[in-house]
Amino acid sequence: MANTVCVIGAGQMGTGIAQTALAAGWSVQVVDAFDSAFARSKSVIDKGLAKWAEKGLIDAEIAGNPALSYHSAIEQTSPAMLYIEAASEQLDIKLDIFRALDHHAPRDALLCSNTSSISITTLAAATSRPASVVGMHFFNPVPLMKLVEVIPALQTARTATERVISIAEAWGKTAVEAKDSPGFVSNRVLMPMINEAIGCLHEGVASAEGIDQIMHLGMAHPMGPLALADLIGLDTCLSILNVLHNGFGDPRYRPSPLLKQMVDAGYLGKKVGRGFYHYEG
Repeated sequence: MANTVCVIGAGQMGTGIAQTALAAGWSVQVVDAFDSAFARSKSVIDKGLAKWAEKGLIDAEIAGNPALSYHSAIEQTSPAMLYIEAASEQLDIKLDIFRALDHHAPRDALLCSNTSSISITTLAAATSRPASVVGMHFFNPVPLMKLVEVIPALQTARTATERVISIAEAWGKTAVEAKDSPGFVSNRVLMPMINEAIGCLHEGVASAEGIDQIMHLGMAHPMGPLALADLIGLDTCLSILNVLHNGFGDPRYRPSPLLKQMVDAGYLGKKVGRGFYHYEG
């Protein structure tokens, strides 16, 4: 059980978290209800670890024989010391996962969520051990991005928060603590900027390329806000903005009508090949 993590969700974020933990020498179990996600997830991890091994960043043994397994249900996993939920940004799905973790995980395990906006206090309240629940918000792409936003719930024990910070640092990340407020710090600041960029596009102030180029070149952002929204996923952006709008009741967080239209049309960004831009493959 020592240095064993169970990641719930084999999508982009869960796969990145799994790769990061493996590189640090941990054993990883990945759970996803859709078996079809396993092959892609393992392929991404194998390629990522091999590249790090070639550069001498990790031991070749870790890359060649990662301590990695995939499971269709939490009940199929063996006990772990850390559980990280990395499912889609929907409260009902996350609550179901935390109820299952509460039933299955060892009593001394840490139960963490990679949510980018949902209340950790709400998730903790769905368990019989809220003192062990902590927000562990990674950033995309997880293997490259150094930050982990650590968010204790109102009920979280200080020792649990400190354990999560220590684990994040052992995985090569910089852990920064934030209070359990809608969107925490990262998305409370980021999402209004993305939403305003979408508003500019909707009003015809500039093209998508123009908006992104202005922010990239003028503000030295690595990428423009619309390209970033495509990378995050427009459905995820909409979910976060709805959490912010509902949580604060402030009209500045109201999602742009164009964002809602894009999500309704299924134009969710890079993961489906179309968002504010078109993507090949």
